[in-house]
Amino acid sequence: MSALGKVYLIGAGPGAADLITVRGARLLAQAEVVLYDALVTPEMLALCAQAKLMSVGKRSGQRSTAQTVINQQLVDCARQYQMVVRLKGGDPMLFGRADEELRALEAEGIEVEVVPGITTALAASAATKQPLTRRGVARSVAFFTSSTAPDEPDHPALPETDTLVQYMGGREAAATAARLLAEGRRPDLPVVVVENCSRADQRILRLTLDGLANGLDAAQGPVLVMIGEALQQRPHQPS
Repeated sequence: MSALGKVYLIGAGPGAADLITVRGARLLAQAEVVLYDALVTPEMLALCAQAKLMSVGKRSGQRSTAQTVINQQLVDCARQYQMVVRLKGGDPMLFGRADEELRALEAEGIEVEVVPGITTALAASAATKQPLTRRGVARSVAFFTSSTAPDEPDHPALPETDTLVQYMGGREAAATAARLLAEGRRPDLPVVVVENCSRADQRILRLTLDGLANGLDAAQGPVLVMIGEALQQRPHQPS
């Protein structure tokens, strides 16, 4: 038996348990210990009922486990167990702090495998039946977040692209809209907001850029904001 176990960084997808990949579900069923995010649902954790479960949730604006602590927990688990899973909402490689965890594990010579998941932007596009690209209208998409590291500016420059998708956008959506309007974007530019994407309590809100500048109601779950001409409803599209 190897002295060190192997760590799998697995994307849980946007929320619904049946949107995890087949590989991700298979590995969860074999895991000895699972370190999971705050956004991972109980239904998802039922796929690894045999494993020791460790909550290491990180939620924007709320008290949560420090990343350095999570890194050390992963290293410690790999020294104790042969099969360790780090279960992350969405995809591990997009706003998932995978870089910090990979660096910590690689520095200790611990083997790591990344299993991708469906990122929320694509799940939200599917849930709203609203493509993020459209021939002749939108040929570029940018994913961004206003959450920054302590040494980064509070309001980094917004990407210049046809379709903008803001992760963790609930509290920052109004500021984003105001900045886009100041840059000359149309007030009636279509906006689609999705809360709790793919879950039973999913909510979809359609509005315009000037409406978004007025802010969003307090959300009870993660919010994703999609902005751009590609989000215009089709003539016969159900609401």
